[in-house]
Amino acid sequence: MSAVANVMNPAEKRASFGLAGIYGLRMLGLFIILPIFALYAEKLPGGENHILMGLALGAYGLTQAILQIPAGWLSDRYGRKPIIYTGLMIFAIGSFIAASADNIYWVIFGRAIQGAGAINAAVMALTADLTREEVRTKAMAMIGMTIGLTFSISLILSPLLSDFIGVSGIFALTGALAFAAMGLVRFVIPNPLITRFHSDTEANASRFAEVLRNKDLLRLDFGIFSLHAILMAVFMQVPFVLKANGLDVAQHWQIYLPVMLIAFVLMVPPIIIAEKKAKMKQVFMLAVFLALCAQLLLMVGQHSVWAIAAALLIFFTAFNVLEATLPSLISKIAPLSAKGTAMGVYSSVQFLGAFFGAVMGGVLMQHFGGNAVFIFSIVLLAAWLLVASTMQAPKAVSTKLFHLAPLSATQAATLQQQLQKVQGVEEVLVIADEAIACLKVAMQGYDQAAVEQLVKQGA
Repeated sequence: MSAVANVMNPAEKRASFGLAGIYGLRMLGLFIILPIFALYAEKLPGGENHILMGLALGAYGLTQAILQIPAGWLSDRYGRKPIIYTGLMIFAIGSFIAASADNIYWVIFGRAIQGAGAINAAVMALTADLTREEVRTKAMAMIGMTIGLTFSISLILSPLLSDFIGVSGIFALTGALAFAAMGLVRFVIPNPLITRFHSDTEANASRFAEVLRNKDLLRLDFGIFSLHAILMAVFMQVPFVLKANGLDVAQHWQIYLPVMLIAFVLMVPPIIIAEKKAKMKQVFMLAVFLALCAQLLLMVGQHSVWAIAAALLIFFTAFNVLEATLPSLISKIAPLSAKGTAMGVYSSVQFLGAFFGAVMGGVLMQHFGGNAVFIFSIVLLAAWLLVASTMQAPKAVSTKLFHLAPLSATQAATLQQQLQKVQGVEEVLVIADEAIACLKVAMQGYDQAAVEQLVKQGA
């Protein structure tokens, strides 16, 4: 009864690749509109009002933030796949509404419907149903990498596609991608043998108060809120800045392609240093500072294509590092019993930030001009830097999982107390119903032999 080998079986690989594909297709539908939307919306009736433009860009974030946790709960009751099918269908309907819109108001409505197709929590829960606990982190990492790759591909493809099929065509394409994702659900993703609640991936209503009282988790929530607010604000203004420098929309990929390729390379060393050298807080703070510098450079260098490209390179390098380290920090800081709840709140706040950033970008552009958007981003990043500076450096811990023989609740409680006393063990959760012991242990000084002996005796 030692730690189980961290190797996926063929069924888990198939499920993980399929679920990553679903996530990627849906997120492509949301991301691909970002680099071109502001220029498109401005030409629509009503779109000359930048507030409405911002509302149209960010509307999906509001409905997504409100509905994704309830959708996860509904998937517990009615099944994962029915909720995912429903969410993808709603997303497709919203896409086709936006595609056929002839004014900004219908685009706002379509984007809000897109966000109402909230399937993130249900997909994560299905991932948990179809993978063992010891390989689940790999499955989640595959989904995370797919999102990052999809984001980069979107920035490059979007200007090219707009030149061929127009923005209405791109909206229609996102609807078609939703149907493709439904095909993956039907023909690639296995049906789970058992659907049950998973504390590591799903939000538990009884744990909300605990999560919302945790100051370090709230700091991270403020961080992801700020990061996505700034991202959306950037895409409210940068397309106009590039256009003012003589680059038509169809040429914007010439900036985004090298920027995203180089940013992907530059993000790797900081992430390795953060995880392997236990320098998480230092790398995290540096990335926030670099994002702030990038916004400052965007503002002062907006009349130079080279300065804009350099600023975007710095920003997206920092963005990629923060996108990778924030979930890791959540995992290290959140109590084992509330990890799924912490991630649910984090994800909801992320989408709320996207809504806020787009709307604030529109308000500022409408009343104060484009530079106000960069000032907003600088102020928000400075506030984040201040908030993050008060965060405790996370302990250098890793998670260990052990399978147990069937045991009673009393036996589970006793084993949990014994394991907690072992040198290097920071936190323990023994779940009798699932017959597993999950431990957070120090990366140095952890007495693995003592833990394995206790687990063996408990078995």
